Amino acid sequence: MKKYQVAVVGATGMVGQRFVTLLENHPWFQLSAVAASGRSAGKTYEEAVGARWAMATPMPQSAKSLVVLDASHVEEVASRCDFIFCAVDMQKSEILALEEAYAKAETPVISNNSANRMVADVPMIIPEINPEHAQVIPAQRKRLGTRTGFITAKSNCSIQSYVPALSCLMDFGVKDILACTYQAISGAGKNFATWPEMVDNLIPYIGGEEEKSEQEPLRLMGKLVDGKIEKAALPVITTQCLRVPVLNGHTAAVFVNFKNKPTKEQIIDRWRNFKGLPQELKLPSAPEHFIQYLEEDNRPQVRLDVDYENGFGVSFGRLREDSVFDWKFVGLSHNTIRGAAGGAVLSAELLVAQKYITAK
Repeated sequence: MKKYQVAVVGATGMVGQRFVTLLENHPWFQLSAVAASGRSAGKTYEEAVGARWAMATPMPQSAKSLVVLDASHVEEVASRCDFIFCAVDMQKSEILALEEAYAKAETPVISNNSANRMVADVPMIIPEINPEHAQVIPAQRKRLGTRTGFITAKSNCSIQSYVPALSCLMDFGVKDILACTYQAISGAGKNFATWPEMVDNLIPYIGGEEEKSEQEPLRLMGKLVDGKIEKAALPVITTQCLRVPVLNGHTAAVFVNFKNKPTKEQIIDRWRNFKGLPQELKLPSAPEHFIQYLEEDNRPQVRLDVDYENGFGVSFGRLREDSVFDWKFVGLSHNTIRGAAGGAVLSAELLVAQKYITAK
């Protein structure tokens, strides 16, 4: 098949680098352009990134010689691709303007940024959980005055470590959720070389993270009404988010109450047998088994489990009854694959399959 041409905007940062690695040899997508700030424009991708390459695998040969474009030159970048992945480090107002400019240039935007996540007609999608939210795209196109351009957003990286576990239990009446997340430094775009203060350290605050972790799940659980996604009113969610000395992998300690308390066997059965639309469609990046449950008391562990299903799956363990809540468990997800670039690539595959993304 003829591959869709893809640009990564914000390609020199850590998430941008992850996009570049995931697009190497992708069966549907071909990296045709990379864009970043004016400081990097005009250099080859290899020159622009230099010693800041943060991935465990080498920079793809096919990306090294691509000349970095200026991300603000929207028409030039848009002319090189069918759609873009956006992972820029800018102010929220600047991101809103930039992503809308690409959409109005008739170029779909799959955004890793938070700026558009709460815009009522922008779908924020975890492909296995709420693929039907893509149905809001025609209303967004009407607002923007576009034929093919639109924006979709990927959700916050940390909620991937617990929301999938709850999404397949909603018919038991999930009421109250307490989640404490222990988040890797790559979520801040850093590694230990660039953030040595995190070695043997824990920081009990991540700016804006708790608000996102409490509100974004409600949007994922929301309904499409009159061309907008209406956020769900329940469950009640409270969170604490901590930065821990781990490179990749967000862990969550989760406590939950139900209206109709399921048994342990029912919960584990739901997790182990869960399949979403990406699995049904056999999308290229879809994990065969989205969720795994681990019986061992000391699992999931970052070192052992973060790369489950090549980082596209999520792991849960330590499910047990609680003295205050009905149940408690521990979750783990790969924050730059499932939680960031990989989740966006899977979303793009879904949008192609649903015919929202088409070749120019």
